[in-house]
Amino acid sequence: MSILRLNNFVAIAAIFASLTAACSARPTLPEPELRGTGDLGIVVERATGSVIVIDTTAQSPLGRIKGLGDLSHASAVFSRDGRYVFVFGRDGGLSKLDLLRRELVARTIQAGNAIGGAISQDGKVVAVSNYDPGGIRLFDAATLAPLADLPAGSADARSKVVGLVDAPGRRFVASLFDAGEIWIVDATNPNLPDVTRLTNIGKNPYDALITPDGRFYLAGLFGEDGIAKVDLWQQELRAETILPNYGKGEQRLPVYKMPHMEGWAEAGGRLFLPAVGRHELLVVASDTWQEAGRVALAGQPIFAIARPDGRYIWVNFSLPHNDRIQIVDTQTLTIVRELEPGPGVLHMEFTPRGEHVWVSLRDADVVKVYDTETFAELASFPAATPSGIFMTWRAGRIGL
Repeated sequence: MSILRLNNFVAIAAIFASLTAACSARPTLPEPELRGTGDLGIVVERATGSVIVIDTTAQSPLGRIKGLGDLSHASAVFSRDGRYVFVFGRDGGLSKLDLLRRELVARTIQAGNAIGGAISQDGKVVAVSNYDPGGIRLFDAATLAPLADLPAGSADARSKVVGLVDAPGRRFVASLFDAGEIWIVDATNPNLPDVTRLTNIGKNPYDALITPDGRFYLAGLFGEDGIAKVDLWQQELRAETILPNYGKGEQRLPVYKMPHMEGWAEAGGRLFLPAVGRHELLVVASDTWQEAGRVALAGQPIFAIARPDGRYIWVNFSLPHNDRIQIVDTQTLTIVRELEPGPGVLHMEFTPRGEHVWVSLRDADVVKVYDTETFAELASFPAATPSGIFMTWRAGRIGL
């Protein structure tokens, strides 16, 4: 070996040794605890911009992740493996959290006012629906890099976007509150998504849901009686109004808090929907889309959530009845139990097989866990103004 080659080799070796020493001296993050993600979830602390990571098997908190901005109307979706959760804040913030390390991975302020979001069927694209400016934005799920911006409405009158859900075929579906439209966004090419616009679908769609098979998209209408329905299995997509005469001729009560269409239930071939401005659950036959009954309730329902086996529906309420929960038997359409967990019952989430339900009490600063057979309180722990509860089982479900 020549002297020149030997000197070059020595120099390269010295550089490599110095880089190795520098890397070994750099502090490394602790490895996450060896565990699965199937029993994890989060509780949103709306006033403090933080979430609590929970263990649903131990029925206890694991830790807190801070710095997530305005979470006054936050929602969340999970990565396919359940390790990461994407949190959508009211301030337009989109945050990606690592549940195993319990840390904030990435965060971007993508709008001035946001209402929620969804993740694509393949888990690669995150979509956000915005109030200000109105529209939908797509992001890379791995990096949160922006992929596409879809303004809603006209340049002079942007429309608020609500009811954004994922659908099979790497699609997203959403409603435009001000414009009275439903959009089907094909994100096969997320940089150049294809948008199908369904116009004149009804006045002021305020929220929406998609059935578990991904076939039907239903948008509740605030400005008129009825629900807009789209059959996503059809070649030519169109919206039709179902239940157009529901509440016709009846005076609607003042609405203290808008019901959540995603807080709905399906059991025994029927849908159970919280009725706008009424003390009722609306029962709809899923084969004919006709009204099949009503359930009288204590107040205006916010969420109507079915236990996973479909036997019972748990319902919570807006003011002044937001201190209670009513449980409805889906066979008899009767109320079989009423609980009073405390002030400000805001959200309920069942464990994957439905043996327990977690309840957030915003005004009591506490989260409670109940047995769904005996209705006994099993556990509770403090949380700062808790609201949404989201568990990782949602990662494998359409529209959640």
